[in-house]
Amino acid sequence: MSETEFGELLRTARLRSLLTLEGLAEASGVSVRAISDMERGKSLPRQGTLAELMDALGLDQSERADLVRASKRRGTDVPRRLPPDPAVFRAREAAMTAALALTEQVSSVGRHAVVAAISGMAGVGKTALAVHWAHRVADRFPDGQLYVNLRGFEGAGRPVDAGDALGGFLRDLGVPTEEIPRGTEERAALFREQTVGRRLVVVLDNALDSEHARPLLPASAGCLTIVTSRSRMSALSATEGASLISLDVWSREEALAALAARIGGDRCQAEPEAAAEIVDLCGYLPLAIAVVGARLAADPSTSLRGAVRKLREIRPRLDALVSDAHPGDVRAVFSWSYRTLSDAAARFFRALALHPAPAMSAEAAASLAGVGLSEAWRHLRELTSGSLLSRNGEGFYVLHDLVRAYASELAESEGDDRLGAEIRLLDYLRHNAHTANRYVSRLPSDEAGTAASGVVQLEFEDREEALDWFRQEEATESAVLRRTTDRRLLRRLIGLTEEWVSYNSVMGHWTEEIAVTRIALDAALALDDPSAIVRSCLNQTRALIEAGYPDEVDEPADLVLRQLDRVPTSARARAERNLGWLRDQQGRFDDSLRHARNSLDLYRTLELPKEIARSQVDVGYSLALVNEHREAIAISERAIATLRELGDDRLEAGAWDTIGFAQHGLGEPRAAIDAYETAAALYSAVHDDYSHALLLDHLAAARADLGDTEGARADWTRAADLLEALKVVRSAEIRAKAHALSVPVVVHDLGDPGAAG
Repeated sequence: MSETEFGELLRTARLRSLLTLEGLAEASGVSVRAISDMERGKSLPRQGTLAELMDALGLDQSERADLVRASKRRGTDVPRRLPPDPAVFRAREAAMTAALALTEQVSSVGRHAVVAAISGMAGVGKTALAVHWAHRVADRFPDGQLYVNLRGFEGAGRPVDAGDALGGFLRDLGVPTEEIPRGTEERAALFREQTVGRRLVVVLDNALDSEHARPLLPASAGCLTIVTSRSRMSALSATEGASLISLDVWSREEALAALAARIGGDRCQAEPEAAAEIVDLCGYLPLAIAVVGARLAADPSTSLRGAVRKLREIRPRLDALVSDAHPGDVRAVFSWSYRTLSDAAARFFRALALHPAPAMSAEAAASLAGVGLSEAWRHLRELTSGSLLSRNGEGFYVLHDLVRAYASELAESEGDDRLGAEIRLLDYLRHNAHTANRYVSRLPSDEAGTAASGVVQLEFEDREEALDWFRQEEATESAVLRRTTDRRLLRRLIGLTEEWVSYNSVMGHWTEEIAVTRIALDAALALDDPSAIVRSCLNQTRALIEAGYPDEVDEPADLVLRQLDRVPTSARARAERNLGWLRDQQGRFDDSLRHARNSLDLYRTLELPKEIARSQVDVGYSLALVNEHREAIAISERAIATLRELGDDRLEAGAWDTIGFAQHGLGEPRAAIDAYETAAALYSAVHDDYSHALLLDHLAAARADLGDTEGARADWTRAADLLEALKVVRSAEIRAKAHALSVPVVVHDLGDPGAAG
């Protein structure tokens, strides 16, 4: 269904519920603007937003099913990840002829997958050829296009790990995050499985070597894979049958044609000798000619002879960026554009080289440079118009690796404050995550302190805006965590990981959270910070449980236990509570009760009423798990009295859930249902989807005991939907319960067993 059809259904449901736009916004927590856009057919909701709207509207199962079906985006399983087709693509006729001939070899039956490897020096136009080729033949591959910059030759850090790239590809192909394995080999096998029978274009840009690219090759005969690298991929040719395309710099004629295309043929014809000298100075390198052409196009009054004079004045050459066979002066080309920048724009340009991800947002760039957002926009426009910077298909800014190397060299020679820039980027990611968590996290986090001067700090109107910011910066956050090694930054790195826990939880990025918490734990161990060690271990155990690896949690749990005597009482109490939850998930109920009681005792010494009540709820649930049902009800009722005084609906919901669970254990399912329904209303009001789903699992079991099959099926289906949206592996188990109620029981008439024989 289209956006228009979804909008009509949503508006009809809202009017039937007698709600205004403002009323639905207040009831659901979704902004008026977002709801209005949906109703007008301008957008479709994400799963979490849709659940909040349906809860607020009080829809029945049939109405929910209609809205869920209508919310499905067309083409969500057809990834289109190519960068934009180069605006000016010149020459390369022989290479394109070879490329198109290779495309003809792609067949959905009877052939192997077609792999092409484009090699050549930096700046020669490998990416431009690969992307242009992929765009030209995209209509031949209806199942979509995948693209990744593997960053094999960038000096800023390690190349992109093949396993990380495979994770992105699998998500693009619609594999749920919880089903993506952790190991690279397992991911590669799943990727090959997912591509069988599909017709895809896969572009692996800037691979380090054949081994870097090999795990990312699809197996389907209907796929075309284009690899670019500065290395000649002979091993890929030998083992995978890859066709090799070697790119050299342009000929003088091709270079002149490209320059004329950028600045106008009349200018080249008016000064032919100067035009020829310009392309000579560029070494016929496509990237260098693009930069010079942009500079000349921006200033039509500059004569070509004047441009030659300025280029010849710049010394020394950037030896690392030129080839012995092609002695064009790349530094001179870049420097000519660089020297036209104001001092502020030049500092901004140098700061961009410190960004660790392939692409960056304007807000991250501004924070790196320590400037305001409006100033950053001006600099970004100037750098883009001068071809020192480009934009990808999603609107992010990209530095070519040669330009990044040049900017890095300048930053070092100018003595720029690298540490200060890295601090600002870490603070940008941490402090804005803290602000966004007001809408995303169901639990309050510790104060983030004061951000460094110059950090862009954003405000968010609603949950969707907050989640959009997290999505915007998740590649940067991942790169920062993996590339930050300066010991002076480790404490900030730990704080950053802790602020992103909620987002990873909400999105179900459990595999990523396992890796991230390991980074934080390594940093905490390096600092010998017991509190940070405990927090990192507990975050890791949660991720391991939700990702379906309960057998791996004992090591971090044991590390927590070894730190308890070294942490403040409040941290110890929180750790005991989390250990209780962990042991519950492992089915070790006696241990769970022991940790819950330890937590309660510690909070009583701190005289914190809310935390005491929360721990009473935990103790009550643990008591119910060991069949001490009446004691569980009594302690939960004491907690409710406190929580009502404090106005904490979420924790009160947990207490009612425990009471219902205990009453069900006592053989009183009707009383249990009453308690569960009270809890459900409270969870719905506070938008705690995770706890609500677990509560619905309990409620469905009680309904099933009373013979209410339809009600039980509906509750289990709803619980599975909520957990599936959170990428929690238990969603499959709960959905199986609903399905079991849908399967008719067939009774076979076996006759009188006594009549046999």
